[in-house]
Amino acid sequence: MTTTTFVSRDEIRHRFSTAMSAMYQSEVPQYEALLELVERVNRETLEKAPALAERFAEAGELKRLGVERHGAIRVGTAEELAMLRRLFAVMGMHPVGYYDLSEAGVPVHSTAFRPIDDASLARNPFRIFTSLLRLELIESAELRERAAAILVERDIFTRGTRELIALCEERGGLTDEQAERFVKEALETFRWHRDATVDLETYKALHAEHRLIADVVCFRGPHINHLTPRTLDIDDVQRRMPEAGMNPKAIIEGPPRRNCPILLRQTSFKALEERVCFAGDRQGTHTARFGEIEQRGVALTAKGRELYDRLLTASREQIQGLDNAAHQRVLAEVFSDFPDDEVVLRREGLAFFEYRLTAKGREEGAKRGADEGLETLIDQGLISARPITYEDFLPVSAAGIFQSNLGGGHHEIYAGNANRDAFEAALGATVTDELALYAAREKGSIERVHKRLSEREQLKLDG
Repeated sequence: MTTTTFVSRDEIRHRFSTAMSAMYQSEVPQYEALLELVERVNRETLEKAPALAERFAEAGELKRLGVERHGAIRVGTAEELAMLRRLFAVMGMHPVGYYDLSEAGVPVHSTAFRPIDDASLARNPFRIFTSLLRLELIESAELRERAAAILVERDIFTRGTRELIALCEERGGLTDEQAERFVKEALETFRWHRDATVDLETYKALHAEHRLIADVVCFRGPHINHLTPRTLDIDDVQRRMPEAGMNPKAIIEGPPRRNCPILLRQTSFKALEERVCFAGDRQGTHTARFGEIEQRGVALTAKGRELYDRLLTASREQIQGLDNAAHQRVLAEVFSDFPDDEVVLRREGLAFFEYRLTAKGREEGAKRGADEGLETLIDQGLISARPITYEDFLPVSAAGIFQSNLGGGHHEIYAGNANRDAFEAALGATVTDELALYAAREKGSIERVHKRLSEREQLKLDG
C-alpha cells in the first residue's frame, strides 16, 4: 500500500515567499537595492553589538532574519477575502488580529495572515497584511454601485489556484509537484498588471474619493504593494536610503528609538509612479507600490498596550508637521514615561517574555527545587527571560504608511467605523486574538520550565 507524502505547509509558505520576493524584485528594481541596504545595515549592526548577535543566535532568529518578509494586499469583496483565507491556509497562515483603519481615515479594515506556532515562525514568519475595502463608507451611492459592479466582474484567482486549494482541503495537503504548481498559480493573484479594467474617467472618479479605492477597484487583482524586510536599525536605514537612490517617507512610524525596542517601527521609500493603460487605450499613471522596512521589538501585554496607546495619543498634537529628527525627539520625550529596561518591563507586566532553563538550571536545577518563583529562579541564574518578538501590526502606523504612499489626508467621514463582526462574516472565520497568542506562549514557557525542574527534582529523590 502506497502512502501519499505531503509537503509541509511551512515549506510551501517558504517557497511562496521566496518566489514572491523574486517576482517583486523583477517588478520593482528599487526593492532589490532596499534588500541590499537592509542586509548591509543588519550585518554592521550585529558586528557592532556582539551581545545582540549572541541573543539572536541563541533564539534562532538569525536564521529567519534574512528571509523574514511581510507583504500587503487590498481586496474588494467578501468572496475575495474568504478565498484568500483558504489560499493562505494551504501555507499554514491564519488570520490574526482585527485592524480598523477607518480610525485613521482609510476606508478598509484588515487582518494579518501569518503562522502562529513557534516552529512555523522560526521556519519562515511570512505575513500578509490583508485589507478589505469598505464600500459602505463611500458617501456617493452612485459611486458605491459603480465600484461594486466593477468588482463583481473580476476573478482574482486562477482556475489552477482554486483547484489546488480544494484538493488540499480534501486530501489534507499537497504533494511536492502539486505544491510547486500551487506556488506558481497563486503567485498570479499578486502580480502587477499595467492594464486597468476601467476607463480613465472611472479611475479618476474613484481616485477623487480616495486613492486606495481606485487602487483596489480598477485592476485585475490585488497586486502586492510592498514586501517588507526586517532591519535591526531602522534609523540607520532611513538615513542611508537617499544615498542608495531612494526617497524615504518623511517620518518613521511607531514608537521612538529605545534601548529595549517595543512593538513595531516602520518606514518606506515613496511609491513609484507607474504607467497604466486604461480601457479605450487611454494612457495614464498610478501610484501604489513602494518599499517598506520594519524593525520589530517586544510584544506588549494589554497593560503595556494601554500605556503605549495613551502616550501615542498624547504625542499626536505635538508631532504634527515635524521633520523626522524633531518627530523622533518629541516622541522620545513623551515616551520617557514608558520603562526602557527589560527587567522593569517584565516585573511590571508590560511585555511578554519567554522563559527557558539556563545551562546552570539544567545542571543544578534539581538542587534548588522547582517551587521557587520566577524572579527567584532568574536571580539564581537558573532560568532566563527572553523578550517575545512582536509578530503583528499597528493600525495607526499602517494607515500612516498608506497615506504617505497613496496620498490624501485624513477623511473624517470614514473615522470611527469599526465593524469586526462584518469583517469576520466576510472572512468566513473568526480572527485570532494576538494578545492571547503571546500570553499562551509565555504561560507555556513557564509551565515547561517548572515541569523540567520538577522532573529533575524527582530524579534526585528517586536516585
